[in-house]
Amino acid sequence: MTGLPANWTLSASAFNLTPEMLRAERTAPDLALTLVERGLASAIEVELGQLWRGYPAATPDEARSLRDRLDAVGGRVSIVGLSIDEWDGHRRRDDDERLAFLEPQLRTSAALGAHGVRLPLGQAGELLERTLPLLEELDLVLYEEAQGHQTPPAMPAAYARITEIDSPRIRLLLDISMLMPALPVTYLDELSRGGIDPALVALLTDHWREPETHGAVLDYLRSGRVPGPVHTLYMNLLVRFGRSGIADVASVLPLLGGVHLKFWDLDDADGRIARPIRDLGEALRRTDYVGTLCSEWGGQEWLDDDPWDTTRRHLDLARETLTDRPTRDDADLQEARTR
Repeated sequence: MTGLPANWTLSASAFNLTPEMLRAERTAPDLALTLVERGLASAIEVELGQLWRGYPAATPDEARSLRDRLDAVGGRVSIVGLSIDEWDGHRRRDDDERLAFLEPQLRTSAALGAHGVRLPLGQAGELLERTLPLLEELDLVLYEEAQGHQTPPAMPAAYARITEIDSPRIRLLLDISMLMPALPVTYLDELSRGGIDPALVALLTDHWREPETHGAVLDYLRSGRVPGPVHTLYMNLLVRFGRSGIADVASVLPLLGGVHLKFWDLDDADGRIARPIRDLGEALRRTDYVGTLCSEWGGQEWLDDDPWDTTRRHLDLARETLTDRPTRDDADLQEARTR
């Protein structure tokens, strides 16, 4: 490797600051701005539902204000996380109503100056084709995000729809949580403290990618033995944590326009964080990838670490892994991986 390709951009997600947003000592836009002000990244991702209380209504004036503030410090919004509320409180929305729910979010995202917007893989369904005129009008790309267990064999129709539409306005975003060689050390510790059977924790620790482990996770859940305080955390095993390798997603990499470098903690003593970054990076170089690689921290669910320091150290590790141009000496890098 000869350095980070010019058409790759390391970025940071304002989602990483969710605990600070919940404290509400500063506004969500002010906090998002700190990612640029503190020099973590010049491109940031934001979640529209976190930014303004007017969500999902269009808030173009507030969006333009944040765009101007970011521009003043050398920053910009890359991708905006959107959502579709499938229910209106009484019944499921039809596609006309779903599009009406989505349109103001698209207009706010355009006012933010975003390049793209993001929805979960498969959620839009047939609405994807109907968004194309709006995406053209607003000069936006819609990314469908695949994560965790959402591999091509698991959701073939959703991947096929992107291929069939065959538009540069509809692309795939891959969350690296699909490619976890092992579970986060701190997560396993949390399950142990929460009362999960030590035998299951040992299986999760040593045999995460084995098929029988998935069966054991399901059996334990069905047994009713998951303690209430860690039940939500336990469900990550079935939703957010994937067990695939790069070969399992190779066929869809040409569809890719965005990457989430999802991480949970920074314990990388055995390469469990760096390995999937390196594998994906090598594969992306072969596909002439153009887009962002965004640091997204999921471990805030059980960790109380400083989100700015955590994000900075993760971006350092990612940059070091993706390039052959060290940003720090080896001792500092190892500290970032194990601290």
